[in-house]
Amino acid sequence: MHEYDAQTAVTPTGDGRYAAELSDGWHVGGGINGGYLLAIIGRAISEHLPTKPHPLSVSAYYLSASVAGPAEVALDVRRDGGSIATVAADLRQGDQTRITALATYGDLIRLGDDVRTTAEEPHLPPVEECVPSSLAPEEVRRAAPLMQRFDMRFHPDHVGWAVGEPGRTGVISAWFRLADGREPDPVSLLLAVDALPPVTFDLGMPGWAPTLELTAHVRAVPAPGWLKVRHATRNMAGGMFEEDCEVWDSTGRLVAQSRQLARQPR
Repeated sequence: MHEYDAQTAVTPTGDGRYAAELSDGWHVGGGINGGYLLAIIGRAISEHLPTKPHPLSVSAYYLSASVAGPAEVALDVRRDGGSIATVAADLRQGDQTRITALATYGDLIRLGDDVRTTAEEPHLPPVEECVPSSLAPEEVRRAAPLMQRFDMRFHPDHVGWAVGEPGRTGVISAWFRLADGREPDPVSLLLAVDALPPVTFDLGMPGWAPTLELTAHVRAVPAPGWLKVRHATRNMAGGMFEEDCEVWDSTGRLVAQSRQLARQPR
């Protein structure tokens, strides 16, 4: 079993509830990575709706920081129609609700694998010419153990923050795959949209940027191989910023998008 599968595993306990164990290996800043938590929620919904196993849209609100240890995903199916189901989900630890989400699920294969877009695929140099995340400064890797879960190869123009010379373009892009070689699927794209360092790093603002809300759209089943991930921001106000993400698969298809609202690092 791949590490990702083992550490996002859920066990049904009845009445739409699933037990999970949050791994400390996905820790970053002041809590467990939000994309990893969203993938656990996504997996619980997928197993609960076997005929509609793929996330189409997920909107999640992050209420409190999660910690390593036991957790529960509680599901409430609000509608289950012919091709689409809508589910409310809470991820809880003890008496604390960590995340509350509303998700629409279906079967991307049955719905069709036709992706049309006016978006432009980001340009990245070949993988071997990009900068591996293993070269990140020690203090960054110590604060973010989750970086060991990924193999990320950053665009050379987007890693100046690592040596104190941020590009200040508000963009970070990288080749991305899970470190254990596990191929991407629609649920794992919920992790991919929140895997790169916060785009504020490129603005000279390093540090933990906790997510307040994240909405992800999964557009197609990704092909095997490397993903291209691009994060960008255009606005900061009231101590918060938006981060837009695009995920492109190895065939050049846009397979996932997201926007999140997060707090600026302090």
